Amino acid sequence: MKKSIVLTISKFYIGFCFFSLLYLSVISMISPQNTMDLVNVSLDNNDAISSIRGVFGGVGITISASILLLFLKKRYFDVLLFLSMFWGLYTVSRLITILVDGKLGDFGNQWIMIESILSICGLALLILSSNKEKKEAI
Repeated sequence: MKKSIVLTISKFYIGFCFFSLLYLSVISMISPQNTMDLVNVSLDNNDAISSIRGVFGGVGITISASILLLFLKKRYFDVLLFLSMFWGLYTVSRLITILVDGKLGDFGNQWIMIESILSICGLALLILSSNKEKKEAI
């Protein structure tokens, strides 16, 4: 029973993260400026545009494809571990910004909460998986 609940919640979590990352990546490939409008930054040269398209678009699609591949191979535990680290390191990056550069704006404050919650959810799902379930690829 516990295994099936943890597996179902894990699949939902993975799917939510996958589609969220893929959405931002596709938007960034199509229109890098739309991505940067979220933080009120103007991309005023092609190098800036190509960098956002490459990092948020290309790298994001690569990450999304990797998540999908692992998911299709039923390597849920590996995906949960990756996503926990992914969101956790986003949180750490924002914390470093607070320590080095000062407080965040509304966007940063909202996202540090979202990223923290997503990281904690992933870690909780990892902890809820027993050793036996880990061996069975959850």
